[in-house]
Amino acid sequence: MPNATTDRQPTQARQAEIIAAVLALSASQGPGTITTQGIAAAIGLTHGALFKHFPTKAALWLAVIDWVDAQLMARLHAAANSCDHPVAALRAVFMAHTDFVVAHPGVPRFLFNELQQPEDSPIKHRVGDMLGRYRQLLLVLLKRAAALGALRPRLNLDAAATLFIGSLQGLVMQAMLRGDTADMPSAASAVFGLYRSAIIVELTT
Repeated sequence: MPNATTDRQPTQARQAEIIAAVLALSASQGPGTITTQGIAAAIGLTHGALFKHFPTKAALWLAVIDWVDAQLMARLHAAANSCDHPVAALRAVFMAHTDFVVAHPGVPRFLFNELQQPEDSPIKHRVGDMLGRYRQLLLVLLKRAAALGALRPRLNLDAAATLFIGSLQGLVMQAMLRGDTADMPSAASAVFGLYRSAIIVELTT
């Protein structure tokens, strides 16, 4: 472990390291039990040095949410833009989200821990905003697919977007219960196949 008496990294690099430490700890222990002292120790900082980068634990937690938002939404948009057909784009988004969870298993544990807290909080608002933009991306793809005649007649697009997100949440929850995300990609591929069969008339490429 590096010496915990100095902090020579540039601020942005150190902040990114601290955020990564929070998510790594979330993958191996209950996020509610994570302390700033534990975070500092995990990356070889003094407790005081940690607070030079984030003045409060609440500020750090919001930075974690902002990182998740930026990273996940960037991946989802890149996946959507990688396909010509909107139904293929939906699958790409589904798998990109799955791959993100596999790469960062602490993310869903961190989010679920925060969302189950009874009080309202800025974190819940940030997550709600992210979910709203996620739904908008899905609705854009679903509307494009409908315009091409690829979807079942009179399909409720809002319900289709909800089912998409709910299917992913179910996969994540099962992976969390198993304590292992390794099987998620193959399970996600099978689940999306069922989802696609439920919404499309015929996939054309």
